[in-house]
Amino acid sequence: MKLSFNIRKGESGYSLLELVATLGVLAVLVMGTIPLAQNGIKRQKEQRLRDALRQMRSAIDEFKRDTYGACPQGAVNTSNPTIPGGGANAPADPRSRVVIDDCKIFDSENLDRYPPSLQQLVDGVKVKARGPNIRAGSGIRDGELQATEINEEKEIIKVYLREIPKDPITGEAEWRIRSSYQPADSENWDDVNVFDVRSTSDEEALNGEKYSDW
Repeated sequence: MKLSFNIRKGESGYSLLELVATLGVLAVLVMGTIPLAQNGIKRQKEQRLRDALRQMRSAIDEFKRDTYGACPQGAVNTSNPTIPGGGANAPADPRSRVVIDDCKIFDSENLDRYPPSLQQLVDGVKVKARGPNIRAGSGIRDGELQATEINEEKEIIKVYLREIPKDPITGEAEWRIRSSYQPADSENWDDVNVFDVRSTSDEEALNGEKYSDW
């Protein structure tokens, strides 16, 4: 069977010049969208960095609030800071519902009693409620407690961070730490306590600031 193709008079394909011009325009459009896409990814990382810093700093502040009234000088554990003679400096801050009861984590250098490490916020610390034992004198409830257990206090561990977050800029769970006894521009941590955390990256953000200054 013989095949034949007929081309109508006046019809033709694209010329080489038209193809080159079209490809050039497409190339310009593609090259223009790449920086926008890269900036979008960078902006997402920056937001995640801000969230991670806010999360860790909030945990540090919460830990600090729970130290008020904790561990009197030379004590092994914490007395109840809400009763006379039971402690001092009980805070008025209603956000602190417990007081730290693990005096072994504070050494003589950490006078400000900030967390000794980021890992301590993940591991947690023993605490007790700020207030009298509501079970004392209330009797046995539901037949589950024996008389000798009414005034017993169970060990309570409070965790301040689920995990140490990764720095989205570096991809590592490593942070630049400074204690409450170091200036803001300190490069090396003195291992006394964790007062603040920053990114270890010296790259510039979209706003021109360094991530390590956030």
